[in-house]
Amino acid sequence: MKRFCLIFIPFIFVLSSCGTSNSKQQSNNSTSSMGKSYQVKLITVDPGHFHAALVQKIMYDQVSPEVHVYAPQGPDCLQHIGRIKSYNNRSVNPTFWNEIVYTGPDFFEKMLADKPGNVVVLAGNNRKKAEYITRSIDAGLNVLADKPMIIRPEDFPALQSAFKTAKEKGVILYDIMTERYEVTTILQKLLSQNDDVFGVLTTGSEEEPAVTKISVHHFSKVVSGTPVLRPEWYFDVQQQGEGIVDVTTHLVDLVQWECFPEQILNPSDITMLSAKRWPTIISKEEFKGVTGFDDFPGYLQKDVKDGKLNVYSNGEMVYKIKGVFAKVSVEWKYQAPAGGGDTHYSVMHGTKCDLVIKQDAEENFLPTLYIENVKGLKMNVFISKLDKVIKTFPYENLQVEQVGKNTLKINVPEKFRVSHEEHFGQVTSRFLEYLKAGKLPEWEVPGMITKYYTTTSALRMAGGR
Repeated sequence: MKRFCLIFIPFIFVLSSCGTSNSKQQSNNSTSSMGKSYQVKLITVDPGHFHAALVQKIMYDQVSPEVHVYAPQGPDCLQHIGRIKSYNNRSVNPTFWNEIVYTGPDFFEKMLADKPGNVVVLAGNNRKKAEYITRSIDAGLNVLADKPMIIRPEDFPALQSAFKTAKEKGVILYDIMTERYEVTTILQKLLSQNDDVFGVLTTGSEEEPAVTKISVHHFSKVVSGTPVLRPEWYFDVQQQGEGIVDVTTHLVDLVQWECFPEQILNPSDITMLSAKRWPTIISKEEFKGVTGFDDFPGYLQKDVKDGKLNVYSNGEMVYKIKGVFAKVSVEWKYQAPAGGGDTHYSVMHGTKCDLVIKQDAEENFLPTLYIENVKGLKMNVFISKLDKVIKTFPYENLQVEQVGKNTLKINVPEKFRVSHEEHFGQVTSRFLEYLKAGKLPEWEVPGMITKYYTTTSALRMAGGR
């Protein structure tokens, strides 16, 4: 492979070397910021997932517009730079990032030698992520990593060690938990902490857990107005990770974040009860539709049966966390129905009511919070209490609507409906606050360790790879 070492001379040269071009808007903004001193300089490593670009969908005052990218030469890098270019060239609120790109087989060693910034952004091939995290932290760099940080049980000790080293070196290791910023999830959490409305979380049972979270995703989707072209390796669970350790990271995180807010959790708080996995079947035509390749590569042949690809992207676990029964499930389909997209279902059973989030066709595929099975109070009395409580929340004009004999719905004003893509900017902004403070909240690191213990334990029990 030919090596490319691209040095930041004019930025238009850098981008043209990756097959893109610069914009006048970007050039003008870059010139105006030349004299500014920035607290944060990003380093993007091996951006094989579109989430890496979503971190840069907006600008941040304390972050330098010059971002160094270290990656192997190929379509993953090209697509990443193309997405950044689209943000720079958009007509509304364009960004002005300068991507300084180095491609070559030694890209990671080169990054460690150069260290041109202080925050490594990771979103790509998950098989390599444990090594990227460990070595970046060892080099004294902060890390903002897309989920999952690890996909194999054998990588769990290395992750624990990375958190220990981060503390010793005074740097931060943090994963991107976008779902904490979804408005109905926030409202569900707030209401679950209110004794007058929710009571307390029940304990549940293995058959009827106290909390259940189910997520449905799709391989074919549109991001930032463009159909996603996924890399071939995305369909290899040994590189991307099985579903039971991938998207479930978000769901396990939400169980912890909602049920035990700001509490220090430990792996000893987890008892895995059952776990299973099953494949999504992908035809060659579907594979070509989302990758652009006509046939399955050699490393995927192990998963091909009767001419179709079996991707173990689906998984379910039932476990106890501090004595509370929880169920988490993720399913991947090829394509969403017309007008639809990824969906989320969540229920928390309280002693006074159930808090349920639905996102199906009936809700126009928008997450919607329902209050169901009101217990112990007449509905008019309960509505009065609920209305009083939601007026204390940081969202004005929330409305309570009765939609059934024993069911209420919270109507959320459109201005609070933030898209999944925008959540990446919210997470990054919070991460920047932690960087400025020099530390994470004391419960965050134990929570991350417990979360990845949970997902990898489920994979081991399910007999996954």
